[in-house]
Amino acid sequence: MQIRDLMNPSVVSITPGESTALAARLLARHNIGSIPVCSEDGHLRGIVTDRDIVLRCVAAEEDPSQTPVRDVMSKTCITVSPEDDPREATRLMSSQQVRRLPVVDDGKVVGMVSLGDLAVTHAFDMEASKALSEISENVKHH
Repeated sequence: MQIRDLMNPSVVSITPGESTALAARLLARHNIGSIPVCSEDGHLRGIVTDRDIVLRCVAAEEDPSQTPVRDVMSKTCITVSPEDDPREATRLMSSQQVRRLPVVDDGKVVGMVSLGDLAVTHAFDMEASKALSEISENVKHH
């Protein structure tokens, strides 16, 4: 089994020049915690999370409607490829303390994979469960 078998190919993304307010609306509308930031041609440029928006825009007293996503996004993000082993994705999520990873093929985002996607397969249930437990435990202590 590969990441391509588990990933969600319907990706909500945003461009670096769009407003942080739009990113927040997309997060809310789609009930997700992060959005890949892609150039017009689909190449991954970073990722923006609800936490990025709160800490780098709202708490900094910036205007979300006037602040471009490029100013609040995380420029370095961990990715996986469609051919990767789901166990490796689970280990990455655990070590990097993230719940979702962009799936990148030839520099372009082709999907997203979440701990939930990994947990639905019984083969990875224990790894995903352990990773989620570790991530949730870390969040409580921050």
